[in-house]
Amino acid sequence: MSLHHIPTTPFADQRPGTSGLRKKVSVFQQPHYLANFVQSIFNALPDYQGQTLVLGGDGRYYNKTAIQIIIKMAAANGFGRVLVAQNGILSTPAASAVIRKYSAFGGIILSASHNPAGKDGDFGIKYNMASGSPAPEAITEAVFSQTKTIREYQIVDHADIDLSVQGQTLVGDMQVEVIDSVSDYAALMADLFDFAAIKKLLASDFRFCFDAMHAVTGPYAQVILEQELGAPQGSVINAVPLADFGGGHPDPNLTYAEDLVEKLFADDAPDFGAASDGDGDRNMILGKQFFVTPSDSLAVLTANAHLIKGYQAGLTGVARSMPTSQAADKVAQKLGINCFETPTGWKFFGTLLDANQVTLCGEESFGTGSNHVREKDGLWAVLFWLNILAVRQQSVADILRQHWAEFGRHFYTRHDYANIDKKQADILMQGLKDQFARLPLHRWGDFEIQHCDDFSYTDPIDHSISREQGIRLLFSNGARIIYRQSGTGTEGATLRVYIENYEPDVSKQQQDSQQALAPLIAVAQDVAKIRELTGREQPTVIT
Repeated sequence: MSLHHIPTTPFADQRPGTSGLRKKVSVFQQPHYLANFVQSIFNALPDYQGQTLVLGGDGRYYNKTAIQIIIKMAAANGFGRVLVAQNGILSTPAASAVIRKYSAFGGIILSASHNPAGKDGDFGIKYNMASGSPAPEAITEAVFSQTKTIREYQIVDHADIDLSVQGQTLVGDMQVEVIDSVSDYAALMADLFDFAAIKKLLASDFRFCFDAMHAVTGPYAQVILEQELGAPQGSVINAVPLADFGGGHPDPNLTYAEDLVEKLFADDAPDFGAASDGDGDRNMILGKQFFVTPSDSLAVLTANAHLIKGYQAGLTGVARSMPTSQAADKVAQKLGINCFETPTGWKFFGTLLDANQVTLCGEESFGTGSNHVREKDGLWAVLFWLNILAVRQQSVADILRQHWAEFGRHFYTRHDYANIDKKQADILMQGLKDQFARLPLHRWGDFEIQHCDDFSYTDPIDHSISREQGIRLLFSNGARIIYRQSGTGTEGATLRVYIENYEPDVSKQQQDSQQALAPLIAVAQDVAKIRELTGREQPTVIT
């Protein structure tokens, strides 16, 4: 085995976003592109020589090729051990769990989450810290700085590792261990939830369906739900991870998980349905002919955590991203615990979790999680819901209706305008900022804007400041409209518009969300001039 110092030149487009670096597969396949970024990660990290690195991904196209490159680069750069997932398959929350369990220095996760995959699809890479959390901005900015000045990367000559067989191999002086992808994560779930109660529920006439969307959670769901908890074989659908996710869009929402939605809204619908995304960190929860918004899901989990084995000691607090509805705030207020409002991006929850300021956290983008790992966790959320259903012996719809009666209902929707012209999206956002001085106290029908701003956040733990995190229109009655450009796409721009209105009156809580929010939706379109500037008559996705 020989060590090579490969001359290279910087690429100008390697700034990590909120979830690492995401580009088209063809971009990553350029000579030196992946290696440049990996070397820049290593160059930005201190004191990793001899340490353990966790490595795996969501199984999308180019995953296995990238893993082999990273193993050889880790050996060249002086890591002592790499724990790599069998077949390269490791969900993002499982990666966080493995980093934490084995006290690893950190981990590299290969995923573009819910983005489409395949030869013409997307690929992604991100670094997670020793806590299991995504790298904070200080680290991602240091990595970006390295990408702008890199002149060489280090790699060793070595045969590719057989990822299909568990076991150990030496690559130079570095030990490579191929580990079971599921067992450590499954053991953690058994510690948190009452598997006996869930098993009893699944042995009754209760029917459910979990859609893995041909993505990473298929093997996890089959082991935990079907093998350990005894769900009928076939309860997990689309269970085999495929490099192109079966040609689908692995984003668990009402638009892209349409087969599951059709099942759950049929006359003979199962009692419970759920889906997860490409890398396993998102979830959608459905009852029989009933959709649970991610914002409501976080609130219900918070209100019912005392029923769950792993959370009976109590919650230290709850955190939500700024665009997520304020439903969890009402629960936190009644429980007497703190509720933190952070920018979008799971890394912002990391410092709060590490400081034990929160136990649960969630985002409206179908992500919920807790202090068991430092990532959002789709299958964890499904098990949490199954445990609640097992204890309360009620339907999903009845649990939500009782919750709204006690805490009020936050009608909520998100309208996505995907792949719009970036220049027009920037003009739209700037146009909103230009109206800040005159929007307050302006009325649109029954709605009066009380305050508007571009959200800024000061982390209460490390005191870092994050600015320009989304434009907020706050109304005198507590309603909100929020505009953001998403940082998870790889082409064009995605405008996200979040609309929320609180309804405490039980007699008015059963309306359809789009109908209940129609007046505010019209305000959101008019204020931002969405049709005029984007040319779009309708959103691409409504959730």
